[in-house]
Amino acid sequence: MRIIAGTARGRKIFSVSKNLPVKPISDRIKQSVFDIIRPRVPGAIMLDLFAGTGNVSLEAMSRGALKTVMVDREPACLKAMARNLEHLGFKEKAKVLKGDILKGTAWLAAYSDGLGYDIIFMGPPYRDINNKPLNFTEPVLSSIAQAKLLAEGGIIVAQHHQNEKFKVPANLELYREEKYGDTLVHFLRYKTDDSKQP
Repeated sequence: MRIIAGTARGRKIFSVSKNLPVKPISDRIKQSVFDIIRPRVPGAIMLDLFAGTGNVSLEAMSRGALKTVMVDREPACLKAMARNLEHLGFKEKAKVLKGDILKGTAWLAAYSDGLGYDIIFMGPPYRDINNKPLNFTEPVLSSIAQAKLLAEGGIIVAQHHQNEKFKVPANLELYREEKYGDTLVHFLRYKTDDSKQP
């Protein structure tokens, strides 16, 4: 794994043991996602859920994100993120937090300095260590929506397996979908109030 673009372009990202249920985002998907969200990244405050090695956050910082908050519950992932931040010189721009996202996200509001997050990326694992399909997208989206973690004009980028179905929370809307093999990436934002539109 390497940084694709920006100030750290071409530099290595350290991974974790293949025995862990961590499936890093592919370079192809990462490139496409960042092509789509490129205008939003410079100066952004970003939240990276199920962050793994920090791959997405590291790419965002290389491309000019102001700050990233990276969350995972696996000690090996937390160590990998810390190592990568040190290696790439992004330590001062990031916060690595241990937490179980499935138990709620409201506690993460404080780490956006009260501004909300401009970009929330979530790439939960598709399967557990026994190869059983997981379905984390819907509960996490619901938690994010309830906690109102997005800044005004902010977006959620949700990566998941094509077989995982979920309902979009009432105050969010899906505005774009991309497919990469067996992976889907959905782009969501707060639902606009049509009555306020000119």
